[in-house]
Amino acid sequence: MASLLEGKKIVIGITGSIAAYKIPYLVRMLIREGAEVKVIMTPVARDFVTPLTLATLSRNPVNIEPFDPVSGQWSNHVELGQWADLMIFAPVTANSLAKMANGIADNFLITTYLSAKCQVFIGPAMDLDMYNHPSTQKNIEILRSYGNTIIEPQVGELASGLSGQGRLEEPENILKLVVNHFESKKSLRKKKILITAGPTYEKIDPVRFLGNHSTGQMGFALARQAAGRGATVTLVTGPTSLEAHHPGIRRIDVESAQEMYSVCLKEARGSDVIIMAAAVSDYTPEKVLTDKLKKTNQPLLLNLVPTRDILKELGKIKKKNQVLAGFALETDHELENARKKLLEKNLDFIILNSLKDKGAGFHHKTNKVTILSRDGDVFKGQLKDKTEVASDILDVITDRTA
Repeated sequence: MASLLEGKKIVIGITGSIAAYKIPYLVRMLIREGAEVKVIMTPVARDFVTPLTLATLSRNPVNIEPFDPVSGQWSNHVELGQWADLMIFAPVTANSLAKMANGIADNFLITTYLSAKCQVFIGPAMDLDMYNHPSTQKNIEILRSYGNTIIEPQVGELASGLSGQGRLEEPENILKLVVNHFESKKSLRKKKILITAGPTYEKIDPVRFLGNHSTGQMGFALARQAAGRGATVTLVTGPTSLEAHHPGIRRIDVESAQEMYSVCLKEARGSDVIIMAAAVSDYTPEKVLTDKLKKTNQPLLLNLVPTRDILKELGKIKKKNQVLAGFALETDHELENARKKLLEKNLDFIILNSLKDKGAGFHHKTNKVTILSRDGDVFKGQLKDKTEVASDILDVITDRTA
């Protein structure tokens, strides 16, 4: 049986990290699986692994500079960006992370990254204090927001002699990630998916609003993962600073619950899967003031009325082969309340968050969910990065849409 990687074109980019010694093993594994591999190195990376080794294993010349004065050959980063089915940059130093995040194209590796037309995997590798520094973490989040897949560094002994997070993932595990990527890339092809994200803002007056702490991270992670699996995604989002950089994502920005309601009912008609991850306001002021409300020494009473229940309305009009999933953020009787919501709103899946779980919910990069299906199945997840949680959610839903 042919390998899933047979004929796949993969670019590997190596920066100046001691972890570069692992990459020849990865190149050899990819070649054995039938992939075609081309390697790019930064000039400093040559101090850690030789171009000759990588050229021999990959069966292709190694690209370091745009122009090779010895051979007279010109390496075109744009052509490499268009050639590749997947790019793997590993190991990536803190310096190269910063350049990739901010578009500082001062070497051939970065210009190739900026020319990528395919999914990009990035494997940070450095000492634990460098990895944990706020600037490094910020650059990783920026790169993740661009739609890149971060190969999370592992905990273990580091070159400094310290022990902590910063080790590049082992080659065999990176190979598994690559195989999983090409498997999942087909799982939602030709599917149209509607996803909501973020909070809604309910105006009180021209400067004040009712809202919540949702950042939109979970919904955006779902959108990126779904688009990466081949789906055509419509992302309806409330106010957020997040970006959705993927050609398969069409973004629609809204502000209020009513606006989200109107857009979702329209977009739901042509959707195969609907995942409502937004934290929609339950109440809105009965009357919006046209002028700014002045502060007084008297108590302020606002008359609030319920917003339209978007999830319930979508459940009423759900088509036979349409999959509808909602989120439930609970603080007590979590499973009981989630099951009730699942049935009352005619959902196929309910994704339960509990604020009692440390590291889950709003303002965290991680999340922990329990997925309940209409058929009675329960998937209990672990605390993970929200990108990984999004992948788990789509795995469960994909089984239903296959």
